[in-house]
Amino acid sequence: MQPDYPARRRPIKALGGREFIAMMALLMALQALAIDAMLPGLGQIAADLGVSDPNRRQLVVGIFLVSAGVGALVPGALADRHGRRPVLLVTIVLYVALALGCAMAPDFDTLLVLRALHAVSSAGVAVLPAAIVRDRFAGDQMARTLSTVSTVFMVVPMLAPSVGQFVLLFAGWRWIFGVLAVLATIMGVWVFMRLPETLDPANRQPIMPMTIARNMAHSAIERSSAGYVLGAALVFGAMFGYINCSQQLVAEHFGAGRYFPLIFGATALSLSFSNFFNARIVERFGARRVSQTALLACICLSLLQVHFAFSPHQTLLRFMPVMAANICAMGFIGANFSSIALQPFARTAGAASSMQMFMRTLIGSLIGIAIGQVYDGTARPLSLAFVTCGLLSLCLVLYSERGRLFRRLIPPGGERVLVDVH
Repeated sequence: MQPDYPARRRPIKALGGREFIAMMALLMALQALAIDAMLPGLGQIAADLGVSDPNRRQLVVGIFLVSAGVGALVPGALADRHGRRPVLLVTIVLYVALALGCAMAPDFDTLLVLRALHAVSSAGVAVLPAAIVRDRFAGDQMARTLSTVSTVFMVVPMLAPSVGQFVLLFAGWRWIFGVLAVLATIMGVWVFMRLPETLDPANRQPIMPMTIARNMAHSAIERSSAGYVLGAALVFGAMFGYINCSQQLVAEHFGAGRYFPLIFGATALSLSFSNFFNARIVERFGARRVSQTALLACICLSLLQVHFAFSPHQTLLRFMPVMAANICAMGFIGANFSSIALQPFARTAGAASSMQMFMRTLIGSLIGIAIGQVYDGTARPLSLAFVTCGLLSLCLVLYSERGRLFRRLIPPGGERVLVDVH
C-alpha cells in the first residue's frame, strides 16, 4: 500500500478576491516602506554615522529610488521565463537579507551601497504584482482589480513614516530595517503558503536579450509615447524631490517636529484619493483630458507655491495645503500618462512596460536627488523645481500630441484605460 501525502499533493487553493487584493497591495508596499519609513530616522542616521552635510543624508532615500529604477528591468523577463512565484519568493528572500545588512552597516558609504543592492534586488515586489494580476484577470475586471490594488497600496505612504517614528520611540534607526525584514518575512510566508503559480506554462517566454532590447528601444523612442514617459518622469522627479527634502523642510524648517509623519501621511492621503477617484472618471472623460487638465492644474498650483515661498514669513499652514493639492493633481497624471504611453505597444507591452518604468523611475529619481541637494533651508528651490518640471512636462506632452491637447482617441465605452500600479 502506497503512503498517502495529501498535504503534498493538494494544489494551493485559489485566493479569494479580498485576500488576493490585500496580498498584491502589501507586496508592493514593501518597497514603499523601504523608502518612506526611513524619513523620520534620517537625522539620527546622519548623527550616528558622522554625516556632516545635512543634504547628504537624503541619499539614503535617493539612492534607493535610483537603484529601484535600474532593478525594474530585471524581474519581468525572469518571471516570464521561470514563473511569477519562484522569482517573487527569491526577491523577498533578498529583501530580508539586505534589510538586515543595512541594519548592521558600519558607516554611511556602506549603508548607501547596501541600500542600492536592496532596491535592485527587491524591485520584483513592485513589478510582479501587476503581472500576477494580468495573469488572473482580463478586461474590465483586470482594470477594477488594478485600481483597487493601487488604492490600497497608496495607503502605505501615509503610514510608513509613522512606522519609522514609532520604532524610534523605543529603539535606534537600525531597528527600522529590522522591522522591514520582519514584515517581508511575514509576506514571504504568506506568499509561499497561499499564492499559486499564475503563469500559464504555455505562455512561458524564452529570454532573448536582443529581441527584448529592440522592443525596449522602440518603446523609448516612439513619439506618441516618449513625451508621456519623459513627462511623467519630470512630474515624479518633483514629487521625489519633495520626499527627499520633506524631513528637513517640514519637520525642521517649518517646525513640525514629531508631527511630521502625520503631516506627510495627510499629503499621501491626497494621492490615494486622486488615484481612487481617477478610476471612476477616466472612462467618462478620457485619459488625455483628465491627465492634461491635471498637469495644467499642477503648473498653476506650483506658481502659487513660488509666490508663497518668496513672500516673507511663509508658514506651514500656507505651504502644506498647496503641496497636498499639487500631489493630489499628480495622482491624476501618473496612471493616465502610463496608460497612454503603453497604448502603441499591444504586442510588446511587457518589454515596453519595463522600459517605461525604468525611464520614469531612474530619471525621476535623479531629478529628485538634484532637487534635494539644492535645498537651502527654505521652500524656494522646491517650488521653483515644481514649476520647471511642470512646464517641461507640458512641452513633452505637446510633442507627443503634435501640439494638440484634450483629444479623445478612445470613445466612451471603448477600450478601458488600465491603471499602472508600478
